[in-house]
Parts: sequence; C-alpha cells; structure tokens
Amino acid sequence: MDDFRIDSHKLIFHPREVTQWLAGEEVYPLYLEISPSGACNHRCTFCALDFMEYKPRFLDAAILKERLTEMGRLGVKSVMYGGEGEPFLHKDIADIIVHTKGSGIDVGITTNGVLLTKPLAEKILGSTSWIKVSLNAGTAETYAKIHRTQAADFQRVVQNLTTAVALQQETGTRCTLGAQMVLLPENAAEVETLAQVAREIGLRYLVVKPYSQHHKSITHEYSSVDYSAFNYLKEKLAAFNDESFSVIFRERTMKKIKRTKRGYERCLALPFWSYIDSAGNVWGCSAYLGDDSFRYGSIYDHTFQEIWLGDRRKECMKKVSTELDPEGCRMNCRMDEINLYLWELTHPSEHVNFI
Repeated sequence: MDDFRIDSHKLIFHPREVTQWLAGEEVYPLYLEISPSGACNHRCTFCALDFMEYKPRFLDAAILKERLTEMGRLGVKSVMYGGEGEPFLHKDIADIIVHTKGSGIDVGITTNGVLLTKPLAEKILGSTSWIKVSLNAGTAETYAKIHRTQAADFQRVVQNLTTAVALQQETGTRCTLGAQMVLLPENAAEVETLAQVAREIGLRYLVVKPYSQHHKSITHEYSSVDYSAFNYLKEKLAAFNDESFSVIFRERTMKKIKRTKRGYERCLALPFWSYIDSAGNVWGCSAYLGDDSFRYGSIYDHTFQEIWLGDRRKECMKKVSTELDPEGCRMNCRMDEINLYLWELTHPSEHVNFI
C-alpha cells in the first residue's frame, strides 16, 4: 500500500542524473530540505534536532527566493520545508512556498499542523505536492505528553486537517495530505485509534515509523526501543486500508535497525541532496550539523551554484569518499535506501547481464 515509496526511495526515477554521476559529471541536488524557522512551538520528546536549541531565527525570504529561482534553473526538482523548527512559524512561508513552485520546484512540507489554518491552506495547497503532519498519538492526553504542548493542540490539528481536506476536495488541488507517527512505547497502544482518526479526517495515509537516534541529540530515551515487539501492529493496521486511505507501516525500516552491516562502505548519496538550516548554511548532511567540514557555505554569502561548485564542498566530498565510515552514521538516515541502490550500481554482483 506504499504507493508513494515512503519506505523505499525514488532515485530510480532519475536515470539521467544517475548516469551523469556514474560518468563522473557534476550533478546538482534533486532534493533539498530547508528549515525556514529555527523556532518551534512544540518540544517533542523524540526530537532528533533538539541540540539545535530551537533558536528563533528565520531565513531571509528575499534571499531565499532569489536562491530558489536559481536552484530551479540549475535542476533542483524538490524542496521539503521542515528542519529544526516549525516551518509555518515563518511569517512569509506562504509566499516562499508559492515562489518555490513558481521556480519549477515541487514542494513538500513536514509540520506539526497547529498553524495550518484555513487562510494558510487556501494560499499554499495549490503550490504544494504534499503536507505530512507529525501527529504522534491517538488521544489529546498522550499527544500533549509526547509533543510537550497543551492538549487542545490535538483537536486544533485534527480540525486544521479536516478543513484542509475539504479545501483540497473543493478546489481539486493535487496536494496529498497525510500524517506521521513515530512509534514509541508511550503511543503504541493508540496507533489504531490514530489510524481511525486519520481515515475519518480524509487523509491519504498514515505513516508509522521507528525512532532513529541522531548522534548529536540530547535525548537518548528511545535509543534502545525494540521494534520487534510491535510487529503485531502490521496486520491490525492493514485492516484500515482501502482505496482512498492506507497505513504505511515501515516494517522494512524497523527491521534495519538491528542489522549488523549497512550494505555499503561509503556514503554515495550526497551529490543528490542537501540541507539548508535556518541560518542559511548549506550542509552536506543533516546528521553532521555543526561539523564545519560538512558545511558547504551560506546562501547569504554566495549563490547556490558558487556553493555547490566551491572548494568547501569539494573537500567535503573527498573526505566522505575516502574517510567517512557509514557504520558511524545515523541509523536509517533519509539517504540509506539511496546508498544501498548506488552501492549496488557501482559494485554489481556477478552475472548481471542475465537480466
């Protein structure tokens, strides 16, 4: 039921860029994660980027839009607005989203949904490919404990999503509206409740995913969760699936947590993606935020092309290709499946000509 390949990858749909990379040619990222806001209105117990300290800083909209126009011209295909803060806290986020789409770049948004009001939804739904709301409980009480916010936010998010679904249906926009739960011991008993809520709202999907420990995270409360104890949920959640709604239980990702080997000896995915934090810094990998050797530059100081073709990025790529051991990286990082794919392409097994 994973029609959107959320538990897999989509690099297979970009053979031209992969072919250029295999030939040793420079490629611009297909996908960027951008954090418009360092501030956040929640303090989730599982927050991977808590070490970023939720600083109240916001990307300069004018400069960002200038860079987005450039990135669209260079071949960037998608941007996900999320990052270390809540993207909808940025006062110009609607204008930024519309401009991004106008630059030829597809837009995705990860949000807690509290600020997804009707006026905002009316402005952005037509320019957005998908919005995924982090909704980590099936009841207001548990939601408040995990998101560390007021219980009233739960119903506010449910109402915001209900309104957004109605708008999406009325206007015929193609924006896919979904929710995501990080499966934790505290909310495991409410997964089915949340699946029912999500289906009643009219969402396209609910993703149930495992926690992934960031090496720099302050919290380590969930670093040893045994996800094999939750295997029984897969069959129960399948009962909610129909032609318009699915629960994407990320069993594959859960199983990989206990693997002894990653399946690749070097990270090969960095040419295809990048991360821009709320201070305007461009990073090679979000797992190494704060490590200056992974900082390519700043959009406030240089164009994106200058940053991407610059010496700092070249030095980073050399380090990653010769020194970085992925075994020390964050387990189940966003580029894990892409790395498995690229490693197999560059290290094929025998008899591959017998297709």
